[in-house]
Amino acid sequence: MNNIKILIALLISLVMTISCKDDLDVENPNQPNSGAIRTETGIVSFGMGIYITGFKDVKYYDGVPGYFWSGTVGNHDLMGDVIGTDIANVFINQIGCPDNIVLDDGTNLVNPNAPSKQIDFIRITANVNSTGFQNSTYYEWAYMYNINNACNTILSNVDQVAYTGEAEVKKNTLKAWAYWWKGFAYSRIGSLYYAGLIVNEPNGEEVNGTNGNYVTKEEIINEATRNFDLASSALASIPAGHADYNAILSGLIPSFNRTGKGGLLSPVMWQHNINTYKARNILVNRRVNEMTTEHWNQILTLTENGITATDLVFTGRSNSTSDFLAPTTGTVSAKTSGLGNTFKITERLIQDFKPGDKRMENNFKLYVNSKGEVSPYIGETSRGNSFFTRWQLINSGADGAPKMPGVIQFCNNNVGAYELYLAGSYEENMLMRAEALIYTGLIDDGLTLIDQVRTLQGAGLSAVSGTGLTLDQAKEELRRERRIGLLFRSLAFYDARRWGVIDNVSAGGGRKAAIALSRTGVVSTNATVNYNYLDYWDVPDNELAYNPPLAGSALVKNPKGM
Repeated sequence: MNNIKILIALLISLVMTISCKDDLDVENPNQPNSGAIRTETGIVSFGMGIYITGFKDVKYYDGVPGYFWSGTVGNHDLMGDVIGTDIANVFINQIGCPDNIVLDDGTNLVNPNAPSKQIDFIRITANVNSTGFQNSTYYEWAYMYNINNACNTILSNVDQVAYTGEAEVKKNTLKAWAYWWKGFAYSRIGSLYYAGLIVNEPNGEEVNGTNGNYVTKEEIINEATRNFDLASSALASIPAGHADYNAILSGLIPSFNRTGKGGLLSPVMWQHNINTYKARNILVNRRVNEMTTEHWNQILTLTENGITATDLVFTGRSNSTSDFLAPTTGTVSAKTSGLGNTFKITERLIQDFKPGDKRMENNFKLYVNSKGEVSPYIGETSRGNSFFTRWQLINSGADGAPKMPGVIQFCNNNVGAYELYLAGSYEENMLMRAEALIYTGLIDDGLTLIDQVRTLQGAGLSAVSGTGLTLDQAKEELRRERRIGLLFRSLAFYDARRWGVIDNVSAGGGRKAAIALSRTGVVSTNATVNYNYLDYWDVPDNELAYNPPLAGSALVKNPKGM
């Protein structure tokens, strides 16, 4: 991992001067073996720095898409067709551009970009080392190996620190923190790239002096599971409510992230979060038709011990100095709201709302142009075919925005108002469990959980359980609810992939009976969208150019489209 190891995963120096002691005041991570990190305050400060080194600082950066939680995660929601864009920075308009859309009158809206297919674009234009920061496939890889390297540094130093109080409790809390984030990083690598690297020493130096041994995405997910299990074991040794555990965790999670559903998770709550993520990895990395009864039962077991309604989870918030997230640009949600923003809500997302869903009324409105006229957004038509839309996302923090009591807000750009889920949530746990129940014959039990999620979010919809829905009808309720109830939680692309939606229409993929607009704003209600996207990205050429695969490595390029 030579170029990303040396130039990125070394973690850029971040000695920040911040007035609040609980904010992101981190040690210099370029000195992983310095005396500073081998003090209790130093290693805790370094651990908190994961919020910066893992999600904000990599070698390259483009200010339009933004950092990880807006730009990198934006790629997922573009390919999941919940947002679109005609912004060309880092080629994001091409990442989420279908091959073609056939409208009701037979008009074929081809991808106007060159190359005209996303698969070809990624391989010919984007994923080339000389492209530098324009390589869209680079960012998630770089951020996640940044996290992994920081965690390796913690683990290599944690036992050498002299602690006050209960040393074993403090060490195990730090170990759980490092193993949790390593599990998170490997999960995202294995869920997006065709191959990856298992690197468990600081700065990538393995026993044999190299780390060019690429392994399959399945092996990467197994490594995620191994790290999650190590985190869970470390947590199992910590007594509930232990003061030293809370003290360390308070130093690891910044104060502005310890509100709402975020906070000081108890060891058991944390283990629930781990189980939910492990269930996610089983679900999203297999096509639905590849899931077996054993897989569904594994999900049922994990979600039974997954995130509960009262559990705290890992969340992110903005603060006035944008230490972790900027209020108006730090998330996909923020970058989608209002007029003329980077991303636009797609017609296909709006189509998935059922009539009378209060979440629709509370969060979306018809697009009004700068002249105050109700008019669809057409934008730069030469840059895509699917971003044309009549709808916009409402910033619920703005004056006059609807604020229906008890109804979820998908966007609030006021400081600290929007709650970003960094990993799992109660709703995700419930909907995974619902899906497993539906696919194992307990249709009504699964529908009951879908109803509960809708009630929790204030949808105001009539119950679907107890109404005699067929299996196909139940699956459609689930599909809709995952797209809406888990909006902006980095799951839309995973779902589109496992459901086969991103596949070529000729192979049974695409979306039929879709709502789509022509380049002049004419509405089609029975369009066919042919996405034909790459399901797992090739390893970034930014990595391969400096760190070629060793003999015996797994394939680093997805055979699809080759």
